[in-house]
Amino acid sequence: MEVLTTAEMARADRLAIAAGTPGFALMLSAGQAVAAAAMDLVAEGPILVIAGPGNNGGDGFVAAAELAARGREVSVILLCERESLQGDAASAARGWKYPVLPFNPQAIGRPALIIDALFGAGLDRPVKGEPFDMIEAINANGAPVLAVDLPSGINGTSGAIMGTAVRAVETVTFFRRKPAHLLLPGRVHCGRVRVADIGIDAGVLVEIAPRTFENVPSSWAKAFPIPTVDGHKYDRGHVVAVSGGIAATGAARLSARGALRAGAGLVTLASPREALAVNASALTAVMVRPVDNATEFGELLGDKRLNAYVIGPGAGIGERSRDFVLAALTAKKAVVLDADGLTSFADAPERLFEAIRHSSDPQVVLTPHEGEFPRLFSDISNKHPGRSKLERARAAAERAGAVVLLKGPDTTVASCDGRATIAANAPPWLATAGAGDVLSGMIAGLLAQGVPAFEAASIGVWMHGEAAREAGPGLIAEDLPETLPAVTRHLYDEFGIDY
Repeated sequence: MEVLTTAEMARADRLAIAAGTPGFALMLSAGQAVAAAAMDLVAEGPILVIAGPGNNGGDGFVAAAELAARGREVSVILLCERESLQGDAASAARGWKYPVLPFNPQAIGRPALIIDALFGAGLDRPVKGEPFDMIEAINANGAPVLAVDLPSGINGTSGAIMGTAVRAVETVTFFRRKPAHLLLPGRVHCGRVRVADIGIDAGVLVEIAPRTFENVPSSWAKAFPIPTVDGHKYDRGHVVAVSGGIAATGAARLSARGALRAGAGLVTLASPREALAVNASALTAVMVRPVDNATEFGELLGDKRLNAYVIGPGAGIGERSRDFVLAALTAKKAVVLDADGLTSFADAPERLFEAIRHSSDPQVVLTPHEGEFPRLFSDISNKHPGRSKLERARAAAERAGAVVLLKGPDTTVASCDGRATIAANAPPWLATAGAGDVLSGMIAGLLAQGVPAFEAASIGVWMHGEAAREAGPGLIAEDLPETLPAVTRHLYDEFGIDY
């Protein structure tokens, strides 16, 4: 589940070598893993390896030699002169007993498979000149592409396209994934990702101490809330979702139902009186309480049993939402802020951040999408336009003093202590109106049960994606809470929990 930057992966290699594993042994294992993947992809036909001047190219030479030894028809195109290769890559090239083809797009021909061993994950500058033309020719060729470590042209740490990038059907990476295997647009170019064991002991992770993880159940299993036989609904917390006026009530109801399905023992909808009848007629298990102003909201905050608040979905932009947010933070409640709850502070984000900082041990989650993010973090977005989603979420979490959940197909959750998760399980049909409102309610439901904010946000994101998968294409937001019981049962099975 650990995700390593290119610098951290290089350190893992060095630590493995220092512990006694020769670098060339790692390269042999990597190339053999690539060859095995190639055999799985195409059972017959010529295979072309396009190799670069570094260790990625060395992996390609090993794969080529392995495939030739298995009787496959293989050829190699090399970016540089063979004699200019150095270190382990030179040793790997010596194992290829055949000529290499000139680095020319016309040399590609019509292979059954192209193995992209040109640049790998370490690329940190735009692709230009001959490599640019070669990548464009690879993409235009029509043959399936197997990428070594990462499709050439993708920055391994940010996932950005460096001018142009190979589009692979499968990628073989080594030891652990890189951020680009999960972040867009890199993930789209990777195709399926296969992680190969090349002999690096997992013990090196203790020294590296990675702070980024793929958002999968093993990364938060210990924090997942399990009801006890002798428990009751009050043990599982009480969520308050804030509704807006009569014309905008649906979003808060979606949040409320998401909180209930996520396991909160009780949920109350704080509704303006003008919308009370609308909300009450549409809700059953969720309670409704009239709340028009900050004074009445303060009465809710005074009840210690009401321990988690979701403010923003359909709440309205302006003074009422701002007052409710600041009051909840002052009362030191767990708070999820989304949509209008965030935009209400667009003209004074520091006012929000200061209130969060003055909360002791704040359990606060901000859930912006890419359109809302610049309203609170304009300098992070504008001063560093090339920053990856992971970097921006981390910087925002540090700035706000809260957990920041930056939504999208690669939703990233970051804590102000530097931890982060990246999700890759959301299907495309999850992009539908109201889905984010359900997510904010789910996170509040987890917070109400005592799950820490970072884990609550990560669990909520993963379960949200799985609920969409369970519902299938054609999903609408109302379907998400109804598929959560099936997702929870699957987790119980995975964790070995009786039910």
